[in-house]
Amino acid sequence: MQIMQTRRRFLAGAAMAGAAGIVGLPESLHAEPPLETTTVRLPRWVGGAYCWAGAYIAGELMRADGFTDIRYVEADKSVDQSEWIARGETDFSVNFPPNQIASIDAGVPIKVLTGLHSGCLELIAKESIRSVTDLRGKRVGVDGFNNSRHVWLSLMSAYVGLDPVNDIQWVLTEDVKPTELFVQGKIDAFLGTPPQPQELRAKKIGHTILNNAVDRPWSQYFCCMISATTDYVNRYPVATKRVLRSILKAADLCVSDPERVAQQVVDRDFVPSYDYALQTLKDIRYDRWRDFDPEDSLRFYTLRMQETGMIKSSPQQIIANGTDWRFLDELKRELKT
Repeated sequence: MQIMQTRRRFLAGAAMAGAAGIVGLPESLHAEPPLETTTVRLPRWVGGAYCWAGAYIAGELMRADGFTDIRYVEADKSVDQSEWIARGETDFSVNFPPNQIASIDAGVPIKVLTGLHSGCLELIAKESIRSVTDLRGKRVGVDGFNNSRHVWLSLMSAYVGLDPVNDIQWVLTEDVKPTELFVQGKIDAFLGTPPQPQELRAKKIGHTILNNAVDRPWSQYFCCMISATTDYVNRYPVATKRVLRSILKAADLCVSDPERVAQQVVDRDFVPSYDYALQTLKDIRYDRWRDFDPEDSLRFYTLRMQETGMIKSSPQQIIANGTDWRFLDELKRELKT
């Protein structure tokens, strides 16, 4: 695992000035309590995660907010972030609610702090498959069992009455990209994350049978949420709030100026393609952190996971043991538009 320091000039300082001007910075940092630490570690995937743009550009806002040591910890996508934060390799995590719920259920000391956005998952299938119920007996590609895609697909199939264990032919994609297997006709469907759906749409291959940006009930809940280690939250509450403030301001910037954000994440080598970055920012909903109740999302997914036997904890236990909404409540008041 590598650590990438954000010490490089942010487009020679010009882009940062523009970003700060758009989202706004605190009127007076010394009107707030001093930071207990000026260091924070955030996740970064090798090859980039297009839907993490809000967390990627937040680093420079954190620097303007008093942080001097902002690290992006880089690891391969085969390792889920829940493992990074459980091992203490990052202070914050951007992850799917089911992954965070599983961690809380297992006793990992994290606190979910806010939802970030919805709409970064699309279930891609061949033309003859028109709905999730049509996946019965079909070959569905996953890159591992009990990981993000397998869990999501299990929850989605169980929700419409399928038995995820017996009704679906799971195909391990292993080191091959699911898009390649799909194009080759070796799998009938897979759950795509950016830029996979965008790539296939450009080639007019397959179609989307479920998009969690628009299809209920999934569109009514966050698909990515922000968590932090319990230790960081307890030891550094001022720093925790400022990190969260920077991420939420960056989310607002993703909505108000997606072109600028897309260019910044490419120029800073977080992702390789401007076109896919821009399309992703236009497809997913970064505006929903203000409107959705993150507790509702955790309750919904916890119930679905209980129904499929993935976890033992109740929604009340997950919320009581693994959440801290005080920073979000304060920031919603402070960042009113």
